[in-house]
Parts: sequence; C-alpha cells; structure tokens
Amino acid sequence: MKLLLILPKSERGWWGKVSRSGKAGFVRLNLPTIAALTPEDWEVEILDNRVKPVDYSARPDLVGITGFTSEIPWAYEIADKWRDRGVKVAMGGVHVSAMPDEALTHCDAVVIGEAELVWAGLLDDLKAGRLKKKYKAERLCGMKGMAIPRRDLLDRKMFSSFYTLQATRGCPFNCDYCAVTAFFGNEFRVRPVDDVIEEIKGFNAKEFFFMDDNIVGRAKYAKELFTKLIPLGVRWGSQASITMAKDDELLRLYAKSGGKYAFIGLESLSQKNLDKMHKGWNSAKGFKESIAKIHDAGINIVGSFVFGLDDDDPTVFKTTLDFIMETKLDAAQFHILTPLPGTVTYGVLEREGRIIDRDWAKYHTGEVVFRPKGMTAEELQAGYYWIFKQTYSMKSILKRSLRSRAGLVYRLAANFSYRKKALLMPDVPGL
Repeated sequence: MKLLLILPKSERGWWGKVSRSGKAGFVRLNLPTIAALTPEDWEVEILDNRVKPVDYSARPDLVGITGFTSEIPWAYEIADKWRDRGVKVAMGGVHVSAMPDEALTHCDAVVIGEAELVWAGLLDDLKAGRLKKKYKAERLCGMKGMAIPRRDLLDRKMFSSFYTLQATRGCPFNCDYCAVTAFFGNEFRVRPVDDVIEEIKGFNAKEFFFMDDNIVGRAKYAKELFTKLIPLGVRWGSQASITMAKDDELLRLYAKSGGKYAFIGLESLSQKNLDKMHKGWNSAKGFKESIAKIHDAGINIVGSFVFGLDDDDPTVFKTTLDFIMETKLDAAQFHILTPLPGTVTYGVLEREGRIIDRDWAKYHTGEVVFRPKGMTAEELQAGYYWIFKQTYSMKSILKRSLRSRAGLVYRLAANFSYRKKALLMPDVPGL
C-alpha cells in the first residue's frame, strides 16, 4: 500500500514561502508524525508542494493533505485532482478540524483534532473498504512514548531549520484569536523529559527549535527540561510567554541550556485590548521591564504584535514602532487580526457581521478580512505595511542589533530574513 502525504504551497502572503535559495524555513511536524504513525507495510512519501510539483500520474492508495487556513484553497485543489483520478483523499489539521463539513466536499475522510489515536483505524478502514467520513478521538493522546517524526522522508537541504520537535502541547492560556486550544484541547500536556532528551540526542546537529506554543507554560517542567539540556551543549529557540521574566531561575536555565531566542506574543501595548482578548495576564505596563530582564539573561526576543484590535486606531503603528526602538527588540513579527475558523475571534466577528472576506487564501494575517472598529480597513492595511518597512529599514536593524555583541549573529540573521519580506511589500505614505 502506498501513502502520499502532501503539504500544499500558498500563492499568497508572506509566511511559509520558499526563499530564493530554495529553503522552506522550519520543518512542520504534522506530516512526518503521520508518517511515523503509519504501519510498516505502507510505503510512505512526503511531498512538499512548495518546492516540488505534484505528480498526478502516480498511483498512491491514499493521499493525506494538511495545511494552514491560508493554504487550504490549494489543498482543496490538490485533493479534487486526486479524487478525479479515483484516489481516496484524507485531510486534517487545524482548519479542517474547524471546518470538517467544508473539507468533506473535497475529500473522502477528515481527521478532526489530533491524529495519534485514530490514524491506524482510518488506514484499516480504508483497506477494508469501509472508510468513514469523520475520525475524531474520544480523548487527547498521551504524551509518553510518542511517535518520533519520520525526518528520513524529508530533504534536509530544503529547510533552513531542519530539526524541530515538541515537548508540550497546548497552552495554559486561552486567547481569543488563537486556535491552539480549539485543536489540542483545553489542557496543557507535557512529554516525559527523558523522552525529549533522547529524541534530541538522535539529532546529528546541535541546533533545533521547539515547536511548542509555550515552552515555559509549566515552569517546573521547563526547569527540569532545561537542566537536562545543559550537558548536551545545544542551541535552541521556542515560543514562550513573557511571564518567564518573573522567574529568575527559569530565565537563567533557559539561557544556560542554550536557549538563544524566544518568540514572545506581546500582541498589543493597550491593556484594554489584552483584557478583551483574554490575555490580561500580559501586563502592558510591565513589558519594558520584562524585556530588559530577558535581554539581561542573554536571550534574544522576537516580539509579536497584532493590529486591528478594537482599541486600536491609526496611531497604534507609530506607538508600536517607538516601543520597538526604545526597548531594542531584537526582531518583531506583525499580524493583522485574522478571524481563523475555530477561534473565539471568528465567532465574535461572525456574530457582529464584521467579516468582509471569506477567501481563505487571504487568511495569512497579512491582509484585512474584517471591518475594524477604530480605523478603516485601508488604514489598517497601510499601517501594517508601514511598520513592517520601518522596522526592517537598515537604520532600524543596525540600531537594534548592535545593542550588544552577544547574540549579534542571531539578531542579524533574523532581521535580514524579515527584511526580505518587507521589501516585497508595497510602499505607503508615512503615518
């Protein structure tokens, strides 16, 4: 039996694109994990459509497809072409889990939520000719003895960051705009630390990225993990909450274990916005002090900001830029509020009649698809382009990157990577 797993490309947006050098960024763990869950009597291929075309002359017994919301139109197109050729198609992932009935108009079966407990059953049903339309586990999967992703099925040269892994699932918080809880359940789960360490020891490189949504979500666990990483002499990064700044021991271990950078969701400088999105545990007044503490520990910060929240007006872009320069944030990601299916934000904007575009290709957090309250859609889009270009001007990059000699290489690499995206964006008048 042959299984073909496909990651679709997106023709739109700024994230997840392949660079001019042919690199595709971080390895996503979903399809390599599905491959690891597949019995040995199956021949498995993973095809990344961002760098390789789909060969529709092949004859797999099953095609599995996943993708972000912004990639889903191309995922559906691929699924339709395979079904036209009589090949069964299964789909899964965050978008499909939120919109299973929509997905079923393009495929034969959907996996809703985590696949670990249902994938083998789906394959058995396919063999027996009794494939069901929906597969959903009755409980969350355990984190002990988890399948190790089949990295051997990937072309290492395609990725700028080949080794990625997961130590935890979920997030202890439940912010309105985030789909993490909707997909992984309202529970923060952790793998046994020794399982994580053994997986890392299998890497033939010293640098990797934890794909966790919040690596410090459970401080006691994080401290144990970081302590056991220290003897390995590795370098790593992950997503983390700014609450880590409140724990000096956690910060020290993060850095000592090789944690060189952290992606931190600051989201907004308005406490009203933070409170409304149920992220009130983020204290806007304490951001500057927390950033300074994290910097002092030797950790670089990629701060994430969301624009278009209800308390935002056109001044938010200049205010945020001033904050970035004052705190010398090492890098910043910017996102337009996007009502991803399955999130609280989607439900709220849907009820308020404020969603103005349902072309999923535009749901990459770089285009306005809803009607904001404090500015026009045009002002929101222009402000997004403006702050991206201002943040990644050469003057800004040098001022922030040269704050310290320590970590300079990481800062410059991150900034020039984002600068490439900024240069592709339209020029807009100054704000």
